[in-house]
Amino acid sequence: MRPRTIPGSTGRPRPLRLLGDPALTEPCQDVAAFDDELARLIEDMYATMYAARGVGLAANQIGVPLRVFVYDCPDDEDRRHLGHLVNPRLVETDGPVVRGPEGCLSLPGIEAGTPRHDHAVVEGVSATGEPRTVTGTGFFARCLQHECDHLAGGLYVDRLTGLRRRRALRAAARAPWAAGESGR
Repeated sequence: MRPRTIPGSTGRPRPLRLLGDPALTEPCQDVAAFDDELARLIEDMYATMYAARGVGLAANQIGVPLRVFVYDCPDDEDRRHLGHLVNPRLVETDGPVVRGPEGCLSLPGIEAGTPRHDHAVVEGVSATGEPRTVTGTGFFARCLQHECDHLAGGLYVDRLTGLRRRRALRAAARAPWAAGESGR
C-alpha cells in the first residue's frame, strides 16, 4: 500500500469568516486552474477544518470565493466520509425532510434544528479534475447540503424560520465573536 499523507497535515489553518462577513453571502466562482495553488488551498482548508473541530468547510469560509469544499464527516451509521469536491453541484435530494441539529464554523457555538433531506448526491471533480460523485445519507447528507449552500452564498440560518431563526440570530448577536452585523 502506498503511503499517503493525512489531509491537512501540510496545510496551515486560516482565519474563519464569521456571520456578517460579506464573503459568506456571495456565490462562489467555479475553479478554472487545477494547479499547485488549488492543492495548497485544499490542504489549508483541511487544516482549518480540523483546527476548528468541524466536519466540513467551504472555501468562502476562509475568504476564498471558489467552489471548493472539504469534509471529514460521519453518517448516521458512524461510517467516516473523507474528501473534497471542486466545482460541486447538488444534483439530487430526496427522502424525508428531517429537522436536525446543525451548526456552522462561521457561527461558532450556535446550533439550531434545521430541515434537510435525508439523502443527497453531489457531483464535482477532484483537485486534479477527475469527475466525482458523492452520495450521502443522514448526517453526511446534511453536511453535503450545508457546504453546497455555503458555495451559493447561503448559511444554515437562512433555512430557519420564525422563532428558531430569531433565537439563532439573537444568540449570534450576543456571541463573543459577533462583529456587530450578525443580527441581519
